[in-house]
Amino acid sequence: MTVRPACSPVNAHPLLANDERQACEIWTRVMGYHRPVSSFNVGKKGEFYERQYFVTNKPAPPGKLPDCA
Repeated sequence: MTVRPACSPVNAHPLLANDERQACEIWTRVMGYHRPVSSFNVGKKGEFYERQYFVTNKPAPPGKLPDCA
């Protein structure tokens, strides 16, 4: 057994050994309800991982019109 600090000064998160970790389950919204991706069939999993996400621009501050190019 190794003794290690609970928190390192650089990183405030506790350190975990690999055997202490657990898998993170990913859920997504499908047709109005939430389901875990692990329950998808092969085709639906492929569609999920091929999704492209977009980021909107930050809104202009009050009183300033957004720049239009």
